[in-house]
Amino acid sequence: MSEKKRFNIEYEIKSSPRILYTFLNEPNGLTQWFADDVSVRDQVYTFTWDDEQQKAKLINIKENKLVRFKWMEDDPHCFFEMEIIQDELTNDVALSITDFATEDTMGERRLIWDNQIRYLVSVLGA
Repeated sequence: MSEKKRFNIEYEIKSSPRILYTFLNEPNGLTQWFADDVSVRDQVYTFTWDDEQQKAKLINIKENKLVRFKWMEDDPHCFFEMEIIQDELTNDVALSITDFATEDTMGERRLIWDNQIRYLVSVLGA
């Protein structure tokens, strides 16, 4: 099994950080763009896609700024993070994604994020 490597992608999002944040950490918001269904109990989020469930623990949170999840079944050092970055001069908002993938799945993972973020932008009407 090859080692997972960290990667980062940044997307411009035309939304306020406060509104965007609700789509990153609330089950109802995540259900609208990230997974078919999302539930949370004791900081453990259950994400469902096509009747398959994956659990992730919320390991870091900063209001209107950042959420970091750790997949329960994944390598101990791996996580995925969604960080809202707002330019102090222009007030432009970007969403920075940090994730981990093996060398042979890196392109596929980036494509999945591209598609998911495109869907998020359409849900936001941005």
